[in-house]
Amino acid sequence: MAYIDHIDACNRHDLTAFRPFVVDARHVGWINPKLARRLADFPACFAVTEERVYLVDGLRDGAARSAAVAEVADRLVDSGDLPGARGELYPVVTGWGHAPLLTLDRAFVAAFGVPAFGVHVNGYVQTDRGLEMWVGRRGHDRAVEPGKLDNLVAGGHPSGATLIDTLVKEAHEEAGLSSAVALQARPVGAIRYLMQVPVPGAGDGLKRDVLFLYDLRLPVDLTPCCQDGEVEAFFRWPVDEVAQRVRETWDFKFNVPLVIIDFLIRHAVITADEPDYVELVAGLCR
Repeated sequence: MAYIDHIDACNRHDLTAFRPFVVDARHVGWINPKLARRLADFPACFAVTEERVYLVDGLRDGAARSAAVAEVADRLVDSGDLPGARGELYPVVTGWGHAPLLTLDRAFVAAFGVPAFGVHVNGYVQTDRGLEMWVGRRGHDRAVEPGKLDNLVAGGHPSGATLIDTLVKEAHEEAGLSSAVALQARPVGAIRYLMQVPVPGAGDGLKRDVLFLYDLRLPVDLTPCCQDGEVEAFFRWPVDEVAQRVRETWDFKFNVPLVIIDFLIRHAVITADEPDYVELVAGLCR
């Protein structure tokens, strides 16, 4: 296998299998026909045609839309047509920095095919032996990718928070880092992907993720310690070993290789001598 296989895996989708989801005359998401048929049972909230799914015009503001969609989602959770809510609200927007049209529980984001945002932190150390990276192993009780390898810190970006809020919160919960340490992280860009995924009860959905990336150089004598159970162990590996695990295995959580590939390119571990170099650079923001 090769680095590019991870980027390809995160960008497999067929948009012809979905209907546009429209809110206030703006296309915000994608919904599969199975879920669309269930939403048609709730005409006070959704208008469904063979071509599109709309929120009805009577829901004129974010609060009304959010409440109406949440009520329908609760009914669909009870009937087994959506997975259980996670109690974390994400903004539904047409693009980063745009005003939210409503909020939606994190568990339903892929089912409605709306964009989601997150923060990922590459933790690294500069030693006498060279560059080393911190890698976490996800708890075996996690709902998503249990036991897989992960970044030092990563988390979804909820409604009402700033990226720095999310960074500081996740750095404490997942790695036991103080806010003073977390705030030393440097923003280094963003990646995005569009991935068709199964949603329990609902059929296929779309992960339309944008991940904001940070590099955090840690002191040699600092060892991360997870506070919330999401990570069961941390390892500090030479960067070449991390690169090899990414290039040759599927050991990492599905989107983490993209974050690490970006790091490896920026730190000249992956150079233009890599046969897929141009495709890698372009593929991180397809």
